[in-house]
Amino acid sequence: MSATTSHGHHGPFTGRREDPPLVQGQGTFIDGLRHPLLEGALHGHFVRSIEAHAGLTSVDVSEALESPGVVAVFTGPEIDGWPLPPRLPSMNRDLWRPLLALDTVRYVGEPVALVLAETQVQAADAAELVVIDYDLLPPVTDLDASLAGTDLLHPHAGTNISFAWAMDPVPDDAWEACDVTVDLTMRHPRLAPSAIEPLAGAVAWGPDGRCTSWVCSQRPAGAKFVIENLLGLEPGTVRAIAPDVGGGFGAKGGYGCYPEDVVAAYVSKQLGRPVRWRYTRSEATVAMGHGRASTHRIRIGGTRDGIITTYEVDALQDSGAYPAMGTNVTGNLRNSGTGTYAIATASMKGTSVVTNTTPTVAFRGAGRPEAACDIERAVDRFAAAVGLDPLEVRLKNVVPADAFPYTTAIGSTYDSGNYAESLRRAAAAAGYDELRAEQAARRAAGDNPKLLGIGVSCTVEITGGGEGETASASLGPDGRFQVIVGTSPHGQGHEHTFAAVVAAELGVDPSRVDILHSDTDLAPFGGGTIGSRSAQLGGSAAFNASVELIAAARAQAAEQLEANVDDVVFDKDNGAFHVVGTPARALEWADLEPITVDAAYKPVKGAGSFAFGSCVAAVEVDPETGAVEIRRLVTVDDAGVILQPVLADGQVHGGLGLAVGAALFEEMAYTPEGTPVTVTFADYGIPSAAEVPSFETNEMETPSPLNPLGVKGVGESGTVVATPALQSAVIDALSPYGVEHIDLPLTPLRVWEALQAAPLA
Repeated sequence: MSATTSHGHHGPFTGRREDPPLVQGQGTFIDGLRHPLLEGALHGHFVRSIEAHAGLTSVDVSEALESPGVVAVFTGPEIDGWPLPPRLPSMNRDLWRPLLALDTVRYVGEPVALVLAETQVQAADAAELVVIDYDLLPPVTDLDASLAGTDLLHPHAGTNISFAWAMDPVPDDAWEACDVTVDLTMRHPRLAPSAIEPLAGAVAWGPDGRCTSWVCSQRPAGAKFVIENLLGLEPGTVRAIAPDVGGGFGAKGGYGCYPEDVVAAYVSKQLGRPVRWRYTRSEATVAMGHGRASTHRIRIGGTRDGIITTYEVDALQDSGAYPAMGTNVTGNLRNSGTGTYAIATASMKGTSVVTNTTPTVAFRGAGRPEAACDIERAVDRFAAAVGLDPLEVRLKNVVPADAFPYTTAIGSTYDSGNYAESLRRAAAAAGYDELRAEQAARRAAGDNPKLLGIGVSCTVEITGGGEGETASASLGPDGRFQVIVGTSPHGQGHEHTFAAVVAAELGVDPSRVDILHSDTDLAPFGGGTIGSRSAQLGGSAAFNASVELIAAARAQAAEQLEANVDDVVFDKDNGAFHVVGTPARALEWADLEPITVDAAYKPVKGAGSFAFGSCVAAVEVDPETGAVEIRRLVTVDDAGVILQPVLADGQVHGGLGLAVGAALFEEMAYTPEGTPVTVTFADYGIPSAAEVPSFETNEMETPSPLNPLGVKGVGESGTVVATPALQSAVIDALSPYGVEHIDLPLTPLRVWEALQAAPLA
């Protein structure tokens, strides 16, 4: 399917309907939540381990209990609930996580006890008085050491392997047929999601015996399920509500809640009082899930004229202390491991192991940036080995535009795309040939102290797919419409976007459509907002609900018009129903009785759409300090039909910001003993406005045939496409000195050290 330039958005953009309360300081976040059920709430503060791996000899809470305002202190053995199982059934079920540590702590930041007091300050002060005696155990932080299994984090499991899968390896004769092969190792450093709002929660039990839990979550339906199941409650006992959520990036997805939410629900019932709790920023850094944290061993091969024929990746993933969603992210190698390239023979393998570090989650991209960095760096190394320009090699190898749907060598089926066109557009927008000419001239003259580097990437990522979404739509007695969806936004603009989709189908102004979400009493089921799935799954479910509402309205209109339903026409332009041939006698929506319909959308066989894009990055490197300055960052993104261009562009900008951080600054670092050393923003290098360039974004639209809206996901595209381009650009700047690789992030120190060790320096 060829690229188009038309837009699928509905009407001019006049600002998101979600924005006014947020920009006026009227948002409702958990820490500022006021509700009658929370009157007289106790404040909880979790006591956390300061050791990475140790037995708990004793946890003495006696002094804390005597502290002013303290009502109770709970430790692990006092919490009567099931442990948290690994996130997916395919993971090692023996590696379960206690709600509070029982006899062993396995990472710095693991909750050991909960102090409850009348005020937050009293709870925090009393938490300092809890005395924990540790019996230190050997820490395991190295992935290869964990895989060897000499020291076990969970001795009852008999292994440190949390998840493993493998395809058949590439046959030896395929490698032997290659003119050129290149081996490389990609290290994907551990990252901290660093959402604006750290985790927080509030919980209360009503007189009806039901529990209301306010969760800082991307997936409130998941929170409801987890709390009910781990506490052995009857289905429907828990109502989970996600108010405004200050960012998530995958760290608030996964289960839909954290063990702290379950513990708070339990102690609230035991004490007969509502409970509130919150993370400090430092707590969030060590206790909220981390991302990435893997090492990939890669081999690529092909012909001397630049055709890639063979590719293989063996990925070793860090689960942290307990398997959560991050354990599974190597699985995205099975979706997009070969990238945008028509490679004849390929194989992927993934192994996840536990370590004495914070559990990992599906952080923005969730394996897709890793897969993209793998293949893009491998293509650059292959291009260098055969002596060709990296853009030329990409254009030689991308899947042709007339080959879709295209099934890759690893079994993924790409629904639609035009990869060569995106590359050409990015190269033209960036002035790629001119940049290369400038680079050659500067290198020949040798009179510019800055080193110019150029990186290019062309990436693809699976979006949506898997489980579907449900929606209900209602026509009210006042002629307004209400649509309930199972996705749960935290900044993406679902209310604005979905209202426009529904209104366009119903033939009304979007102001007449209310979008409700994030409350399990309204939407008890829903996969939430993860994996760039909302527009294509939640949006398609809302679209289908609109179609069902029109069908029900036609039936009702037929009765009022005393006509056969097949003869009733819906005039979308005017939002009215009439009998064929007699438009003068028409019924508007307001003339109908209230209607409610339910609908769903599920991709056929769970198939996801594949968004794609290209990026050209130009950087200048100071060889004296290793500092990197981004001169240009140009992208072309294709997310299928664009429903709201301004919102889509904002999502791309957010992803590009993360790409800058991931490529140049960010790493959650640990000592070999398992002590985190980048626990504040003074140590953890999130880029500021001074380090982020003016992004130059362009869009294509190649509709997906897999959903009625033709959309693909866009929330992670900027991160996926720009991270490898930036890494390649920096390495390209240093290539005259013989530098072939630098591990992410490309900090000034790491760049400077690479130059000092370079063979031609």
